[in-house]
Amino acid sequence: MTFKAEYIWIDGTEPTAKLRSKTKIMDGTPSGDVTDLPIWGFDGSSTNQAEGHASDRVLKPVFTCPDPIRGGDDVLVLCEVFNIDMTPHESNTRAVLRPVAEQFAGQAPIFGIEQEYTFFDGHRPLGFPEGGFPAAQGGYYCGVGADEIFGREIVEKHLDNCLAAGLGISGINAEVMPGQWEFQVGPLSPLEVSDQLWVARWLLYRTAEDFNVSATLDPKPVKGDWNGAGAHTNFSTKAMREGYEAIITACESLGEGSKPLDHVKNYGAGIDDRLTGLHETAPWNEYSYGVSDRGASVRIPWQVEQDQKGYIEDRRPNANVDPYVVTRLIVDTCCTALEKADQV
Repeated sequence: MTFKAEYIWIDGTEPTAKLRSKTKIMDGTPSGDVTDLPIWGFDGSSTNQAEGHASDRVLKPVFTCPDPIRGGDDVLVLCEVFNIDMTPHESNTRAVLRPVAEQFAGQAPIFGIEQEYTFFDGHRPLGFPEGGFPAAQGGYYCGVGADEIFGREIVEKHLDNCLAAGLGISGINAEVMPGQWEFQVGPLSPLEVSDQLWVARWLLYRTAEDFNVSATLDPKPVKGDWNGAGAHTNFSTKAMREGYEAIITACESLGEGSKPLDHVKNYGAGIDDRLTGLHETAPWNEYSYGVSDRGASVRIPWQVEQDQKGYIEDRRPNANVDPYVVTRLIVDTCCTALEKADQV
């Protein structure tokens, strides 16, 4: 008896990493325990992670789930990339998040990430007519009808695939531009939300492949008066879920000193194309926060102010952000500040 294990990893392409995967045929049946899956190797010279004269790199499984594409006993296996001496490869951002997540685990940080993306049919966003533009944005957001919605069958199939894989998908919706959609992952811990977002991205690309459509995380897929694509990142700790003072402390910490630029420069390539101060964004080089303000860097939802507890939404991360990086930065900044303020 055999099963197929699709080993998935994040490559070394810059400025935005790509997903890679290959299939390993395994004997027996999967146990569901990632530690039962063996390490494997690959040619790092073909993934921008090695030079040809010393090209071997190591895949170490860190997360596994059922494979909804192949079905049966087959599984998806997300891996970290290591060098042959078993030190983390320089492109392995998960390895950098791990100690930070462990350090602040006592504060119980959780995230919900809103992944926006855009379907393309060849060189045009899905729904854009050849040689022109559709009607101005406005009616497409959460719309219904063939004149406003493009790609719904792909979106529904992707949602079903994510659910069948057991991922923590919490919703989907059509976005502001034609062919632009969003799915949400979480609330989950930093490592869980990041692992599952990467797997959900892989499933998005793989699902769209069957429809001969591509999906992109480009933060500004169409220049001009069109919304960009972000990965709005919702965050809270135990203290934030219990009191409003911790909410304000977290918001203030993200604006202290060099923190705004330290974060923004790691929030995805092309950040200045998207964060212009228009199209529901704050300027990339200015920091602000406010209640119910989608033009602020960080939004405090209105119900959080009303309830005097809850979470905050960092609206700055691009669609192409590395979730291991954004969760690490937010946990490190906010949890350090909460600890100093003795709000843990």
